[in-house]
Amino acid sequence: MSASKSEFLVLSRGKWDPELPPERIQTAIDDFYVWIDGLVAEGKMRHGQRLATAGKSVARRGVVTDGPFGETKEVIGGYWFILAGSLDEAASLIAGNPCIECGLVMEVRPIDPERASAFDVTNETPGARRGSS
Repeated sequence: MSASKSEFLVLSRGKWDPELPPERIQTAIDDFYVWIDGLVAEGKMRHGQRLATAGKSVARRGVVTDGPFGETKEVIGGYWFILAGSLDEAASLIAGNPCIECGLVMEVRPIDPERASAFDVTNETPGARRGSS
């Protein structure tokens, strides 16, 4: 990865449009693989993977529960990686994903290259500790 490129995680969220026939969804899936293979060959993306439906959530004190999802809208179906110069560039690249037209939503997030610290404000920092930002 060149110094001018950053890595971004793409999360596929949601479910297929229930009004679309399976043939239309399969066309989008086939088009997706052609699309992503082209971007991988250009060095703009890295392959990820679909996620299986089973899962467990592990919380404080080792509490384990079935299912990785709280609500249907939170379903994560898979992940991929984009190499881009900015978040806007990464979002523009992922906008070409054919599966978006069939109901899926792609979330693009920068990957923080730094190690975690309890003293930095991050996604995990409680709201009261975030200050006025």
